[in-house]
Amino acid sequence: MSSPTPPSKKTGNELSNEVRMVLAFILMGLILVATPFVYKKLGIAAPEEQKKTEAPKAAGTQAPLSAQAPPVGANGAPVAANATPSTVVSASAETFLTVETPVHKVVFSNQGAVVTSWTLKQHKDSAGKPLELVNTAGAKKLGLYPFSLDFRGAKPGRDLNKVLWNCTKTAAGLTVTCEFSDGRTAARKTFAFQHDGPLMEVSDEVTQDGRGVNNLFEWRGGFGDMAVTQAPGQQATIHYDTQDKKLIRTAAKSAKDGPQFADGAFSFAGMDDQYFAAVFLPKASTTIQTTTFDDIVPTPFATAEEAYPGVAAGGEAHNQLAVYVGSKEISTLHAVNPKLEDIVDWGWFGFIAKPLFLVLHWLNNQYIHNYGWSIILLTLAINIALFPLKLANLKSMRKMQLLQPEINKINEKYKGVGMSDPKAQLKQQEIMDLHKKHGVNPLGGCIPLLIQLPFLWAFYKVLTVSIELRFAEWFWVSDLSQPEHFSIRVLPLILVITGFLLQKMTPAPAGGDPAQQKMMQFMPLMWGFFFWSASSGLVLYWLTGNLVGILQQWFFNATSAPVKVPGGVKTITAKDGKKKF
Repeated sequence: MSSPTPPSKKTGNELSNEVRMVLAFILMGLILVATPFVYKKLGIAAPEEQKKTEAPKAAGTQAPLSAQAPPVGANGAPVAANATPSTVVSASAETFLTVETPVHKVVFSNQGAVVTSWTLKQHKDSAGKPLELVNTAGAKKLGLYPFSLDFRGAKPGRDLNKVLWNCTKTAAGLTVTCEFSDGRTAARKTFAFQHDGPLMEVSDEVTQDGRGVNNLFEWRGGFGDMAVTQAPGQQATIHYDTQDKKLIRTAAKSAKDGPQFADGAFSFAGMDDQYFAAVFLPKASTTIQTTTFDDIVPTPFATAEEAYPGVAAGGEAHNQLAVYVGSKEISTLHAVNPKLEDIVDWGWFGFIAKPLFLVLHWLNNQYIHNYGWSIILLTLAINIALFPLKLANLKSMRKMQLLQPEINKINEKYKGVGMSDPKAQLKQQEIMDLHKKHGVNPLGGCIPLLIQLPFLWAFYKVLTVSIELRFAEWFWVSDLSQPEHFSIRVLPLILVITGFLLQKMTPAPAGGDPAQQKMMQFMPLMWGFFFWSASSGLVLYWLTGNLVGILQQWFFNATSAPVKVPGGVKTITAKDGKKKF
């Protein structure tokens, strides 16, 4: 594999890919909606929609984390969950401890008993190094690293995120225990990792003068791959509402006027970006409190400060939560907790997008072993399936061309008749009767495009949320999930050229408004604009569709016999060799 795509330079004025796609759909929708009014002006009538919380499950057959790694003290002996130190416990200087498994490498600091670095060893960043999920620049500015403590109500007498804790690691190297006490404020945190699994269990207890103090674990200043294009827009806090059975995503801007709270019997809560997630999983049938923050911070890849989400979860004086930090790979998420699959947002057309992904993943794993060629093959299959509909549409357009002289006669007959003139209704009725007589649907050309739009959006979501396509290569494209890293992007340019060629080969619909037809000539340029910053895989999908359309149009133009229109409309050849009615 070649080196991954370098970080894209972000600009505040650049439209997001999703906004571009929505604008494309809105524009196409306006054109399609306006078409009936154009036809109406021409006298053409348009033709006649478990209230059950699941307990988090460890991957495979592994025992629960609480069974594998109970909370232990500095000497390695088990400690009761409600134990509270009665003597002063602290450290004299900042120290660091590292826990490393086949999945994670996590660095802890005893100042605040927090995580200063969390890398995924099986996933790379834009420089080809293990991916860092902590926004180190943002955390440094805020002074709040992952697993710092937040308090909604009364706070303890000491700022536990600033003091030096006494942190130790067990001989096995999988459990870190941190303690602090000044005689009045006492606290304890335990982080227990699986040997080769994706889960960690975190627990804590905070007391003030022997009384428990409710608290939440924080992850502030954003999360995930900070090098991707428009990183702030990719991130959000999330929780799964078991009562409404849906995933709730909250962007940072929702908390611009202050922290936003969401409490309930959630199966998980945390934050995610395009391909990765960090979520807390409470025990079954328990309530968890969550908070969304709006953190204005820089990143290691951008000195300009932008709004990134922060999250806090917990709410008890003694919290004990399983934590998943890793990729949004479907198989892994399902093994941890089936509800975690809902982290992957398939969008409005999820009933199309998820099957598309499963087929694409199957083609790549079983046969093709390249996602670029898998996209092309799947696009061919979709276009072949839609070919009968396209063929019917092409025949309908040919009929419309043959009817054009008759429509011109009707337009000439009612020349100068305005829309408010009663005769306009007669004109409309005559054209309706003509279309009905010859079995022509003037809006038939819109149907194939309308059918393709859900597939386009579904492919957009597949390329956007499927981590399997991250850094997937195809010829010069080093990452199909991102735009080409060249200043001049080849695939969008080829897409524009093939769009003009296909348009030139396709007969223009008869009876259309010349001004509208002239505007439609620029549609390939508009698609080029919308696709310029889209993922290369999405451009490859639409480009393949253009190439298939060119072949289909050429085949139809070369092999189709002259269309016979019933009802007396005939073609004759004049002396000059031109066909006319």
